[in-house]
Parts: sequence; structure tokens; C-alpha cells
Amino acid sequence: MTDDHRSGITTAHVTKEYPGIGRPAVDDVSLDIADGEFMTFLGPSGSGKTTMLSMIAGFTPLTAGSITVDGQEISGLKPHRRDLGVVFQQYALFPHMTVARNVAFGLARRGRPRAEIERRVADALEMVGLAALGDRFPRQLSGGQQQRVALARAVVYEPRALLMDEPLGALDKKLRDQLQREIARMHRQLGMTFLFVTHDQQEALTLSDRITVFNDGRVEQVGTPEDLYERPRTLFVAQFVGESNALRLNPGEVTIVRPERVTLHSGTGAPAGHQRASAVVTDVVYVGDHSRVWLRYGDGTRGCAVLPAGAVHEHRPGADVVVAWHPEHQAVVPDSEPDVAERVAS
Repeated sequence: MTDDHRSGITTAHVTKEYPGIGRPAVDDVSLDIADGEFMTFLGPSGSGKTTMLSMIAGFTPLTAGSITVDGQEISGLKPHRRDLGVVFQQYALFPHMTVARNVAFGLARRGRPRAEIERRVADALEMVGLAALGDRFPRQLSGGQQQRVALARAVVYEPRALLMDEPLGALDKKLRDQLQREIARMHRQLGMTFLFVTHDQQEALTLSDRITVFNDGRVEQVGTPEDLYERPRTLFVAQFVGESNALRLNPGEVTIVRPERVTLHSGTGAPAGHQRASAVVTDVVYVGDHSRVWLRYGDGTRGCAVLPAGAVHEHRPGADVVVAWHPEHQAVVPDSEPDVAERVAS
């Protein structure tokens, strides 16, 4: 792919309001998505991530703000004028067209020469592993194959960026894992900007160069997968991205420790120089290569320790334990939760 087709995306103070809704669906979001970057919008249902992608794609009008692609203001352009490839969870393939004709559709509408269309379609189907299936119809394909066709159709005309809204949400775990690897490979091969929307934390951590975490229409944090997991800046990010032990050791602050970073000890023993907290084991779950030990701390909050499968024989439900961790493995974030009494009551 040539450099003149590559692009970064910038949003400035983008806001979307719907009549009768008490808060904006997207509230004053400014982002810089670098040229060639794999950026993921991550958040729960209703957080604003899909609305944000839809505004970039041109399917939802902005209430305020601006969006530029490669320095060009696109906020007022129709979707087909933005030169952005889009893939949805619903494949939206034409059932009466073959795979090859589905992939060729956008090129034909753009009036490209027939020889160019045939070459690009062949290249795109080769890239997604469907070179031998061009003559089949969508009904003759599996769900994973149909999604590959949708990906090929979205990139065949070399758009300035590829936008994907929960593209793997309808697939089972095995297919999701397989297509995650394929999407990552496509990103490396094409080198274009990828913008991916998901509510699946593991998917976001696996695929992304950076992740934007949305909550209630606002951006909670933008960072690399390692940043968000190891150095969350808010309690929401700490609890939404992976599991965490959220310990209120100091007023107004919450200490975040990931389950694989803690060790459990009987009595009062714990390694020197480590932080510690008392807890009661509530459950132990064997997961093959490890076990999850579920904990209840003194203030009523719950947590978890991930331990080697053979290391939990002395930690049974009901046991009192000391939870220990090294200070370098913790993050401290502002407290935004109800007080202890309310947490215990809930």
C-alpha cells in the first residue's frame, strides 16, 4: 500500500447528543490516532465507543466538534466520500452475488477498469485465505468465511483507514481467536490505520497498539495495552481492563494489584518489603494450569489471586490468609466508589 493512501485520524471536541437523553452519548472527545496505528475503542455497552466510530464513518452526524483524516476535514462528507473501509458484526453481504462479486462491488461502483478489479479482488481474497472460494455464494460459507469476505471487501479499494465495529462478536471463541490473528496479520501486511471497536478486554489487549477506554460517553484513558493493565489511571479502567484487587488502604485512594501479582500466606508471614492485607478465602477454582483463589477483604471488597495449580492445598474456603505483593506491582488511583458500609451492604 502506498503512503498517499495511508492516514491518521484526529477528532477534536467531538460530541453527540440525542434529544430527551440526559447526558451526551459522546462527550467532548479529542483523540489523535496515528498513521498506521491499530487503535481499539473499548468499553461496556452504552459507553459511546460505537457512536464514536459511527461518527467517524459518517453514519451518525456530530452535534459538535470536528473529524479530520490525513488533515482533511471530513465531518460534512457523506460516508462514501470519506474513503474509509467499514466492517460490521453483521456481514451485510449481497446474497445474490458470488464472493468475488461482493468483494468487487465497491471497485465497480468507483468505475475501476475490469482488469484492475480482477487483480485487486484476487489479491484481497488471497490475503484473507479465500482465493479458491470466489465463485461461491454467501449461503455456502461459514460465519467465519463470511466475515473474511467482509474484510476483503472493505480493504480491496485501499481505503485511508479500516473501521471495524465488533466484527467478531457473532463468532464462537475458536473462530474469534483465529480471526484475531488474521486481522493482526492483515494490519501488519497493509500498514493502514485500523480502528476497532469491542467490549472484549482480552481482544483489545491482544490486537491493539493503543486502546481508548470509554465510559459514559467520555474517555477514561488512552494507552498501550501494558499501560492500561499495569498503570491504570482510574478505578474504572483498573476494574474493566482485566481483573484486579482494589484495596482501600488510604483515604481517598485505591491500591490496585493484579491477581497474578499477589501471593497468599498463612498466619502473619509475608516477604520482607511487601505490602500486605488480610482476607478470607471464599472459593478456589481449578483452571488447569492455574487456580483462582477468590478473596473477601476486611472492608467487604472482593478480590482474586492466581496461583500455580499445585500451590493452593492450604488455602481452602474459609481460611484466613495474608495477601502480599511488592509495591512496584501496584497502582494507586482516586477512589470513586461508595463508602465501605454501602459496599458491604450491596
